[in-house]
Amino acid sequence: MRVHFLVAATLLTSSLGTVKAQQAGKPEDTEVWEPVPKVVTPGPNNSAAPSDALVLFDGKNLDQWVSADDRTAPAKWTVASGVLTVNKAVGNIETKRTFTNYQLHIEWRVPANISGTAQARGNSGLFLASLGKGDLGYELQILDSYNNKTYVNGMAGSIYKQIIPLANPTRKPGEWQTYDVIWTAPTFATGGAVLTPARVTVLFNGVLVENNVSLLGPTVYIGKPAYQSHGAAPIKLQAHGDKSEPLSFRNIWIRELPVANQ
Repeated sequence: MRVHFLVAATLLTSSLGTVKAQQAGKPEDTEVWEPVPKVVTPGPNNSAAPSDALVLFDGKNLDQWVSADDRTAPAKWTVASGVLTVNKAVGNIETKRTFTNYQLHIEWRVPANISGTAQARGNSGLFLASLGKGDLGYELQILDSYNNKTYVNGMAGSIYKQIIPLANPTRKPGEWQTYDVIWTAPTFATGGAVLTPARVTVLFNGVLVENNVSLLGPTVYIGKPAYQSHGAAPIKLQAHGDKSEPLSFRNIWIRELPVANQ
């Protein structure tokens, strides 16, 4: 008991000393005035682009997109009535610009008359960093997951074949779905070794489904993922090869975020 009393007394004395030291200073000692954060005007609602965002699709054209198979060729998906619809015959599309860390907003819709089951039901993908032709990159799965059973690391909101979503907030086919994504790109040493893995946070229809998760590497369909060194990358939308009716997208915007050591 005496030992415990002495330890408690020592801790109390130390705490009192800390409080006295804090009281001896001034409030101004812990005030930070610079750098002053830039002023950003928010959109009129949570889905609208803020003032510092780059609008990737505003319902009018695909000026910010190219073919993922040939980056010198324009994107050739269908734009009509403010909506972008997948054209499976021409393949994936990706952004003209490349990005590192960012906040991304995107809305997508599975047709109300969707057919098929499991992975062959409104399948597409949002590649958070595209690493080349085909389905190379880090994929956030897009799928009809409303009463549609499939493997859980392949349902909507999953990091495909890697990380299961925390919840399934999917709306019915025919209704618009929303992803809000915070992406932190991986970093690499000069020799290609991973310094920090990619991390992602995803809100799906306003529900947190990926909470700053660490990725194991780019998406692979078979086997285990492994990193390859890369820099800034485009964002890619997938034209999946299943036979179900194609998905549509609208209201896509991005805010670039600071990169460490810059």
